[in-house]
Amino acid sequence: MNITERHQLILQELQEKGKVDIQELSERLQVSGVTIRKDLKLLEEKKLLFRTKGGGSTQNPYAIERPINEKEFIRMEEKKRIARAAMELIGHNDSIIIGSGTTVFELARILHPSKHITVITPALKVALELCNRPNVDVLQIGGLIHQSSSAAAGSFAERLLDDISCGVLFVGVDGIDPEFGLSITNLAEASLNMKMIGLAQTVVVMADSSKFDRRGIGRICSLEQVDFIITDNQVDSATVQMLQDRGVKVILAP
Repeated sequence: MNITERHQLILQELQEKGKVDIQELSERLQVSGVTIRKDLKLLEEKKLLFRTKGGGSTQNPYAIERPINEKEFIRMEEKKRIARAAMELIGHNDSIIIGSGTTVFELARILHPSKHITVITPALKVALELCNRPNVDVLQIGGLIHQSSSAAAGSFAERLLDDISCGVLFVGVDGIDPEFGLSITNLAEASLNMKMIGLAQTVVVMADSSKFDRRGIGRICSLEQVDFIITDNQVDSATVQMLQDRGVKVILAP
C-alpha cells in the first residue's frame, strides 16, 4: 500500500469514527508506528486532521479562549442540568467557592439556601447575582479583572486567599485530558485556580462533555486532585471508567 492509499484509508476512518489510533493503523496497514506518525503529520499540515496523543482527530484538541458573553449561549441546557446536580454537593457546608465561567455561574443562578452560607468568588457576575440573595454573604476576590471572563486574577487575588479555607470549590474548565489534567485558556486564571484547589476540602469540576480530550494553555491540576466531575450524559462510558479508575467520582447530570 502506497502513501496515497494510506492517506485515503486514514481519512476514510476519520470520517466514519471522528478519530484514528496509531497502534491500530500500524497493525491494520502493516507499517511502523513511525510511518503512521509521518502520515498524520502530513495530513495535519494539509489541515485535514488534528494530531492528538496516540492518534488523530477531526476535533481540535486545544481549547481557545472565548469571551464569557459568547460562551454563555453554548450548551445552555447541559449547563443548567450540571448546575442542578452540583447543588446536591453543597450539603451542610457554610462556605463554598464558585469560580469563573458560564457553567459555574449557573450554580449561582439557582442557589437559594435555606440557611446562611458564604460564597467566595473571583467572578463579578457571580458576586452581582448573589450580593442581595437572602442567606448569602459574598466574599469578592479582588485583583485585575480580565475582560474575557469578567473575573479577577493575579497576585492581589491570590494573596487574599492565603488565610482562607472552604468546604467545596466549584470550578469550570476548558479542557479535561487524561495526561495533561484540567486546564483553562487563561494563564493568570490558571494560577488562581491552583490556589483555590489548594484551600478547598472538596474539589468539584463542572464541565459539559465537549471539554473532554481537550487542552487549554494553562494547566490547573491533575485528575488525582479532583473529587468530583459533574458532566452531561454524552460522555462515553470508557471515559467515565477511566476517571473512576483515577479516583474521580463522576456524576452524569440527567
